[in-house]
Amino acid sequence: MKTIFEALRESHDKQRRLLDGLTDTHGDSSKREGLFAALKAELVHHANAEERHFYVPLMEYDRTQEKARHSVAEHHEIDELIETLEDTDYSSPSWLTSAKKLQHLVTHHLDEEEQEVFQVAGKVLTDTEKTDLADSYDAMMAEQSSN
Repeated sequence: MKTIFEALRESHDKQRRLLDGLTDTHGDSSKREGLFAALKAELVHHANAEERHFYVPLMEYDRTQEKARHSVAEHHEIDELIETLEDTDYSSPSWLTSAKKLQHLVTHHLDEEEQEVFQVAGKVLTDTEKTDLADSYDAMMAEQSSN
């Protein structure tokens, strides 16, 4: 059975691949537009499902509440950078600068989650919770992708 940590890592790996591809694009191209659309959808779907099926449960425990709140706050910072990119012309030099800032912020967030949050969460969640949360997370990700 897959755990919530494995489910989240699958999305994290996809985000890293999309960010690497996006920051390697040039100018107003269909490749940049497509990668940005895919990344934006992945980030939004992941944040929605992760907050509901990982961070809300973690907020119930004293040991994980602060880290959960910090991670949700970082999701909002990521949202703001996405809005900046949406409002900037693809051909503008500042677009790539903002995309690299987004890459740095998202990568920092993912690394912190995997190296710190997962460790503490692994101690407070039961084995059943870990697999149940993975199932509900995956179901919500699939539902969002089909809409």
